[in-house]
Amino acid sequence: MEKKQTWELVSIASIPLVMTLGNSMLIPVLPTIEKKLGITALQSSLIITVYSVVAIILIPIAGYLSDQYGRKVIIIPSLIIAAIGGLISGWASWQVKDPYNLIIIGRLLQGVGAAGAAPIVMPLVGDLFQDESDVSNGLGVIETSNTFGKVLSPILGAALAAMVWFMPFFAFPVFCLISILMMNFLVSTPPLSTTPPKLDAFIRSLKYICKNEGRWLYAVFAIGCICMFVLFGVLFYLSTMLEEQHNIDGIKKGIILAIPLAALCFSSFITGKAIGKEKQKMKIVTTVGLIILTIANFSVAFTKDIYVLLTAMFASGLGIGFALPSLDALVTEGIEKAQRGTVTSVYSSMRFVGVALGPPVVAVLMKASHFTLFAVITFVSLVSVLITVSFIKPSEDE
Repeated sequence: MEKKQTWELVSIASIPLVMTLGNSMLIPVLPTIEKKLGITALQSSLIITVYSVVAIILIPIAGYLSDQYGRKVIIIPSLIIAAIGGLISGWASWQVKDPYNLIIIGRLLQGVGAAGAAPIVMPLVGDLFQDESDVSNGLGVIETSNTFGKVLSPILGAALAAMVWFMPFFAFPVFCLISILMMNFLVSTPPLSTTPPKLDAFIRSLKYICKNEGRWLYAVFAIGCICMFVLFGVLFYLSTMLEEQHNIDGIKKGIILAIPLAALCFSSFITGKAIGKEKQKMKIVTTVGLIILTIANFSVAFTKDIYVLLTAMFASGLGIGFALPSLDALVTEGIEKAQRGTVTSVYSSMRFVGVALGPPVVAVLMKASHFTLFAVITFVSLVSVLITVSFIKPSEDE
């Protein structure tokens, strides 16, 4: 990899890092937000969910536009919109007596920005590198950056909130500005190799892809959704439990939340390096990771012991970290460049579905029982294993 490409990859990797900070940084702060605003756990979970819901709707549109007009043309304005959303949420928290509705509006704008920035990163990496091994390695770096954002988020969010509870909202636009500058000055996106097809021709090509590649594509979409559902749901549960049952808050809570995310970061990086361009290996690594995830969630269903829970969450992080870079590579390398932005964006959209569903579903299941919560999560994790084994057939993909 050339030095210029290395800096381009670093700049591109800053985007998922920043977008992850914009969402995950608020998880350790949610109990504090509930107290400050006098809202319920379900209402506070919507602060995470609305960000994801609007992204789910707009991501495929942003992917299509990036296929038509170029990746960078969509990414930079999207980062600006996301920064404005952060400023609105921060200003409302600081200056408005009942700021909840304005916070939600700001979060919606952040979701609009996230839709046009983070999901386009994967096809952009595919555009920059010709060799599939370099693409897999680059996607591993992207997934590691995404995961490192999740590791850093609870610690940074708790530290910022320790100053002023709404400081994480104001920090996000600063991070966006850094990404905007890096993308503008350090990344030269390749020109579109061909004239983009008109909409009707583009839709026909997508239908063709769905008909011929749909079996494994839908499977990858579903698994990505399940991984994010489990991850964000369990983080929401862990954040609430640490504060309510163990009186652990602030930076200490942030460090504990970072434990499973650090495992995810480590395994994502190693997986991106190891899988190369071997699609059979991608399937095996994904299956192993999801089996680890299932066993970890099953083991914690029968106990509330904090040490057992943290050990299981560490294992869950490893499992998800094995799966995600492999799924990223399967989608990015399995689709032609002309449709890559749209298809990978649909995949990203499905991951956001998991992010959106995790906290509110867990908030409801928590009212039932600890066992019910983890029994459901275990079942969903097991479904992801079965989907991988049954529907992802590398010999048919290549």
